[in-house]
Amino acid sequence: MGLTHINEKHNPKMVDVGDKDITKRIAVASGKIKMKIETKKAILEEKTKKGAVLQTAIIAAIMGSKKTSELIPMCHNILIDGVDVDIEELEDGFKIIVTAKTTSKTGIEMEALTAVSVGLLTIYDMAKAIDREMELYDIRLEYKAGGKSGEFKRS
Repeated sequence: MGLTHINEKHNPKMVDVGDKDITKRIAVASGKIKMKIETKKAILEEKTKKGAVLQTAIIAAIMGSKKTSELIPMCHNILIDGVDVDIEELEDGFKIIVTAKTTSKTGIEMEALTAVSVGLLTIYDMAKAIDREMELYDIRLEYKAGGKSGEFKRS
């Protein structure tokens, strides 16, 4: 099987999805940020200098999903039907879970993964003045459905 993003002259190309069927597609991605307990407490109590960290991270995640094709070179610009962002507390930080949906000719995994990454980076940015040791980790696709490749569920 050949590389899909390389043309016959071995130059990069964007895959032609013109003949693909339009289907409902969904992707769920997640990621975590680890921090000091004091940092988590400051975020939860909204006592950081930059304001409401978690709410801002949710908005940033949604915005990130909408900018994916501008950030990832071979990503198609697709219409996004919806993006839902949830933030769960962990003992040592937070977990962001993004569910993204589209009715399109190509998938929405990259939009969900980008949303998670931008949300986590926003938390880091807004709390870095009190904790530069924060770590982003476990950014991953959890689930996807729709399209030719069918369903994927992380085991």
